[in-house]
Amino acid sequence: MIEAAPLTSAPVRRRSSGLWHKLLRNPVGLGAAVILLLLYGAAFLGPLLYTVSPTLTDPLNSTADPSVQHPLGTDDLGRDVLARLLSGGRITLLISVVSMMVALSVGSLIGAMAGFYRGLTETVLMRLVDTFMAIPSFFLILAAISVLGNTPPVVVIVVGLGYWPQVARIVHAEVSKIRNFEFVEAGRALGASNNRLIWRHVFPQALPSAAVLTTLGIAWSILTETGLSYLGLGIQPPLASWGNMLQNAQTYFWTKPVLAVYPGLLIAVAVLCFNLLGNTLRDLTDPRGR
Repeated sequence: MIEAAPLTSAPVRRRSSGLWHKLLRNPVGLGAAVILLLLYGAAFLGPLLYTVSPTLTDPLNSTADPSVQHPLGTDDLGRDVLARLLSGGRITLLISVVSMMVALSVGSLIGAMAGFYRGLTETVLMRLVDTFMAIPSFFLILAAISVLGNTPPVVVIVVGLGYWPQVARIVHAEVSKIRNFEFVEAGRALGASNNRLIWRHVFPQALPSAAVLTTLGIAWSILTETGLSYLGLGIQPPLASWGNMLQNAQTYFWTKPVLAVYPGLLIAVAVLCFNLLGNTLRDLTDPRGR
């Protein structure tokens, strides 16, 4: 019993430690991570420093140019653009991360169970995954929001459930491979239960690959949430999100295009950085590249 623990816990620690060292030596991935930290820092700490209300309207000062009072100007209702960018970024970035945590939780549970138990359990669960992957996720999300409503918690859950099949496939493939390793057989011989083997020893070995896919999925969830808000089905005013800021700016595209440039640029930067970070982590965790 004493000698079995290092066989399961050490590889994860060495792999995680080596991954972070490699990321620090990768300029593209490190740059993307730094920019994302700045975006999240601005979104969550910025409103504490810039205390202008994002919902305060001033119709007499609508679509105003940048000034000392409003550094990025105002929108069509006279609301401060910088305050709404910070507030909208907090909602968009928070929804994207939490929704992917939902996807990671559901996908990991189903993928791990299917990969470890095999047989009928694997057949039923993976056919369920195939069924969900056969349905266009965006249209499934639209249908779910139309029925359940578009409050922020519903958007988080629905967007997360639109991505779980991809996570389940990755976890299933990793667990199916790892379940045949010697340390799993040793755990069985020592009397470890299936639940302990799955969640204490097997799943942690598959988690890095699932985390890489989840990082890429955050970029997808940002685009999905902003797309829903742009169509008027996501976050609703007076709450701000980068998506509904784009929707409000489309009327003024030719007269005040900067109203669309600000949120559009932030969406593009966030999605690009998450994709670059995900691709970097995927390359670093690929055993063929080592």
